[in-house]
Amino acid sequence: MTSHDVVAQVRRRFGTRTVGHTGTLDPFATGLLVLVLGGATRLARFVEAERKWYRAEARLGQATDTDDLTGRLVGEPWTGVWPSQEAVTAALAAMVGPALQLPPAFSAKQVGGERSYRVARRGGTVALAPAPVMIHSLELLEYQPPMVAWRAEVGAGTYLRAMARDLGQALGVGAHLTALRREAVGRFRVEAATPLAALTGAEPLITPASLVDHLPRVEVGAEECARLRHGQRVGSAAGCVGPAALVEDGRLVAIGEPRDGQWHPIVVLAA
Repeated sequence: MTSHDVVAQVRRRFGTRTVGHTGTLDPFATGLLVLVLGGATRLARFVEAERKWYRAEARLGQATDTDDLTGRLVGEPWTGVWPSQEAVTAALAAMVGPALQLPPAFSAKQVGGERSYRVARRGGTVALAPAPVMIHSLELLEYQPPMVAWRAEVGAGTYLRAMARDLGQALGVGAHLTALRREAVGRFRVEAATPLAALTGAEPLITPASLVDHLPRVEVGAEECARLRHGQRVGSAAGCVGPAALVEDGRLVAIGEPRDGQWHPIVVLAA
């Protein structure tokens, strides 16, 4: 099941066309998918930018053309001695921090205006540029050669498939991802999510203000709300950096960013 398949089911169950998600999961992956409905779809990017936690498993010994178990095996399988646990731990530790990561060829990255995976599926040549990513932490959970499992805390845009590929290259044995579970996105945890099979469409939704409660909150009045509806700047944002939630009596009115010392609305939700 793809993330798009999940969105299609939620559209039917809630009776609305306006449904989105805050970050694609590969079809073989499991775990958390944060969905946004109605006007809240415009807030998806602020959730997608949050840190994410994954549990990943990879098989050492051979690479694939997709960097995961769905792809075609490439190269010769490893027949030598498996790396030690100390070597695996050190290779994971070396990945932590800011880095330039080469996205998988089979990814949603744009290549000449077309998705990379579409070009790759046709047998075309995919030339992707390394992208800056942030890997906040990696924890080795289990190592039973050729299988290795770890937990990752990463920033937006980080590919766990690419991480498995890079781990295999660092160890000199090749590798590909075999399982992936998203455990959290920002404050949202998979343990608190509703299973898709149990979703009825009658569930209460969290408020837009709660969706972005990781952003700084700025209280605005009725007059400022009127100005925000017309795209006008309000208040004082002197010394502020980054977006903020502009709220009136707990209701999210807009997302603003500091411009020329005031809050400029970049997303307006007020009716």
